[in-house]
Amino acid sequence: MNPLSLSVRIAEGFQSKKHPIIDLEAIASLAREASYDALCMRASQLGVQTSGKDTQEGIRILDTKKLPVTMLTGDFDIVYNNKNGPDCLRNIRPYLELAKKLNTPLLRVAVKKEKDIQWAQKAADEAEKYELKLAHQCHTQSLFETIEGIESTLKKIERPNFGLIYEPANLEICGQDYGAKTIERLSPWIMNVYLQNQILNPDGAVTLNTWCRGPVPFDITEIHEPTGIDFPSIINGLKAVNYSGTITVHQCAPKGTTPSESANTTSRYLRELIK
Repeated sequence: MNPLSLSVRIAEGFQSKKHPIIDLEAIASLAREASYDALCMRASQLGVQTSGKDTQEGIRILDTKKLPVTMLTGDFDIVYNNKNGPDCLRNIRPYLELAKKLNTPLLRVAVKKEKDIQWAQKAADEAEKYELKLAHQCHTQSLFETIEGIESTLKKIERPNFGLIYEPANLEICGQDYGAKTIERLSPWIMNVYLQNQILNPDGAVTLNTWCRGPVPFDITEIHEPTGIDFPSIINGLKAVNYSGTITVHQCAPKGTTPSESANTTSRYLRELIK
């Protein structure tokens, strides 16, 4: 069965990703209670900006709870996918060193322009020395918006330790197919899977801008809700390509739901689908 990882994003707001509503110890306890196998780490809890003392305390918490870290997103620029997101590629060593401290095999990075590709190659070469992998999420306003863009960019980077975080919600926002055919096409590069749910809605409470189709409004909803993303077909698509890696719950708790309620319900739902 695929390992199920809980992103510490569960304690963040959709728009405000710097200030979590609960701390790492509470998230770790929540993850254990909800039967997650691991945590996906972000800068809101531990990042390259975190002091050495606080990093060691975070490692202690993770060790005590016996929760490995499946991936690290090491700064807020990557999280916000802003113009400074790719800067991590130009100074990748602090991220690699933090990843080694957290004993995670994977780092999320950002690539937004063609000129970033050479830096992605150099960062991947440096990561190889640390026996680490780099990955980019299917994401709006990046070279990873469309299926064609994703495939083309990964072929240009051409590094075995640089891959993809498959994420259907952003693909849907960009008007892309996210089903079994897409999973099969992108399967050689998939290193992690992010799951979050949404309902496209012209009057939606949230709007994301895209390069390929402009602003797209939608509402955030729980992963187990039957409307929105077709998760059963996604899990079947992943099974069809024999994906055995991590499946990550990459979602903040929707309005009116606590992190504990959201994490528990999602865990039960995905466990049933995966098995």
